[in-house]
Amino acid sequence: MSLAKKVGMVIHPVDDLDAAEAFYRDGLGLEPMFRDGDRFAALRAGDVTVALAAGDEILADRATVSYKVDDIEGAVAALEAAGARVERAVEEGPHERRAVLRDPAGNPFVVYSSK
Repeated sequence: MSLAKKVGMVIHPVDDLDAAEAFYRDGLGLEPMFRDGDRFAALRAGDVTVALAAGDEILADRATVSYKVDDIEGAVAALEAAGARVERAVEEGPHERRAVLRDPAGNPFVVYSSK
């Protein structure tokens, strides 16, 4: 049984949301989906959502994949048992509940569930 229901998005930390959104929209031609002020923008790249996170929405120091799960607490416990390290415990985000972990090689990833 898979914990991850889907890859939610690839999240890029950015310093300047306007400049980053312009680059991904105009440079790569990604389709804007929505924007949440100066903190978050989502763009469509085929079946994948590319998210741009600024300010308090930056969850990791580099591009990070997010995985949707049904039970975030259960997923975090299972992932810890499998060797992941919790970087940020389960927290309420503006649109989801989320946690940031690192896999055994040190790569960051996010697990999230609907509120």
